[in-house]
Amino acid sequence: MHPLAIAAVLLAALTHATWNLAAKRAAGSRHFVWLYSLGSVVLYAPAVIWVLISERPQLETAHWVALLMTGVLHMGYSLTLQAGYRVSDLSLVYPLARGTGPLLSFFAATFLLNEPASALSVLGVLLIVGGILMVSGLTSEPHKAPRAGIALGILTGFFIAGYTINDGWAVKTLMLSPFLVDFTGNLLRLGVLAPMALRDRVNLIAEANKYRSPILIVAVLGPLGYILVLYAMKHAPIGHVAPMRELATLIGTYFGARLLREQVTPVRLTGAVLIVSGVVTLAATG
Repeated sequence: MHPLAIAAVLLAALTHATWNLAAKRAAGSRHFVWLYSLGSVVLYAPAVIWVLISERPQLETAHWVALLMTGVLHMGYSLTLQAGYRVSDLSLVYPLARGTGPLLSFFAATFLLNEPASALSVLGVLLIVGGILMVSGLTSEPHKAPRAGIALGILTGFFIAGYTINDGWAVKTLMLSPFLVDFTGNLLRLGVLAPMALRDRVNLIAEANKYRSPILIVAVLGPLGYILVLYAMKHAPIGHVAPMRELATLIGTYFGARLLREQVTPVRLTGAVLIVSGVVTLAATG
């Protein structure tokens, strides 16, 4: 993989884990997704306007389909992830979501987009996914893992795989700007969730004040991290970028242990080593 693509993915992993920590801390908010979507639209609108003026993209049917799909898939991802955080730990839902997503993304990129796959790249993916399963605790204490948390974590992973393939197609084949792709997702969430949010203005205002810091963190870092990922996808195979993002799982596990006081066992530490090994293996195949 190109060094700039690797650097973009690594920085994206840090921003992703950071905003997920903020999202977990705002798990009690009913309108958190709408609030941070509003923040993202306001903050990133100038950059998107600049892209539209400077690049003057000619949008055809395929472009509109890609933008609509990214909006739908990202909305499903955001709502499912936040629902998972309401019922379970960051250190369970996050690894499950991040483990299911890259596995599906890798095979979809291989079989649907005809990206090359080697025995070494498959080994890298399996190491990452196996490590994430260990980090989640499902291999050692599955009876203690909340079923709702498991289901929502896996469902989130399906949305991750869906938007990864769609958005990779959008930036690599259709040549859409990463800024435009990410902005569309935020704009659609904002519009679809607005009626529910605005009908509950008392709670909306109260949550905006109570969760001001998490809202700002996600509004800034959510788009930033994903724009970096989309940039990496333009310069590297999607099937490699998607699993490499899972370095965020290490950071998320650390946050869960140190900041949210969730338990980290030797099994989880072993899983962390497997994740790093898988990332190194994937990087070596690019």
